[in-house]
Amino acid sequence: MTPVDVVLIGRNEGARLVAALASVAGQARQLVYVDSGSSDDSLAAARRAGARVIELDLSTPFTAARARNAGYAGLDDPQFVQFIDGDCALVPGWIEAARAHLETRPATAVVTGWRSEIHRDASLYNQLCDFEWHRPAGVILACGGDMMVRAEAFAAVGGFDPTVIAAEDDEFCTRLRKAGWTLERLPREMTRHDAAMLRFGQWWRRALRTGHGFAQVGHLHPEYFETERKRALAYGLALPLLILLGALLFWPLALVALAAYPINWIRTAQGLRREGLPAPEAHRHALLLTLSKFPNLIGMATYHWRRLRQAPMRLIEYK
Repeated sequence: MTPVDVVLIGRNEGARLVAALASVAGQARQLVYVDSGSSDDSLAAARRAGARVIELDLSTPFTAARARNAGYAGLDDPQFVQFIDGDCALVPGWIEAARAHLETRPATAVVTGWRSEIHRDASLYNQLCDFEWHRPAGVILACGGDMMVRAEAFAAVGGFDPTVIAAEDDEFCTRLRKAGWTLERLPREMTRHDAAMLRFGQWWRRALRTGHGFAQVGHLHPEYFETERKRALAYGLALPLLILLGALLFWPLALVALAAYPINWIRTAQGLRREGLPAPEAHRHALLLTLSKFPNLIGMATYHWRRLRQAPMRLIEYK
């Protein structure tokens, strides 16, 4: 049986980290916790749980990619590595199922499963996260940071890119696919997540970070996130400019451009309902998805402004 090691990353996760550590107990050959400058009891909690603790150097900007790389480097002779975030807890049975899948499929580099929100109905924003996590099973293009990775594949592509501050998992998966590896999602629960996203401002900052990821990963891999970037440019920039131009020169043009937003909302809601969301949730989620093009665009602009100035790619945090 191939041994499985666990790399857990976090920063000021508090009780969420304690739950994450408890969910790993007895399931990993090695447990490494990588801390990104916590000021709470995270380090002590990890040590009490028997984890090897790695503290990242404060002089270099934090990224999840950098933390995962440091955790991987802290393992002795890794073979299968389960990465999880400090606000997640492993579901019983996942490690065994993922290991068995990788053992029988040598061309598969990554196995992931379904994430779900612990407090799904605490807010509309948590509901939206929960829906985002449940994607179809089978061969996939990319996945989130919770994944079991074959060490051979991780080493072959050089791990995560530590300069990517958002969507670093998409970027990592893209390089794996380009190197000829397969990625799969199993139709079973993997982790329970606590987004703790209760305020509009948190959702807005998360959407900013998403846009930053669209731009940065798209700059590295132009074919990836192409549709998402075009939507942000269309709804966040082109249509507002048309509305302004129409208001100044020809008001029917402004009305036509403005009508694109309710049309997009209706089409998005219809698509969400086809995917199984109840109508009230679909309508609320569609409103956020329509609005998200504006913070996405700002996030994209933030990346390119940083890139052109050669400024550090600092985290955009929402918690």
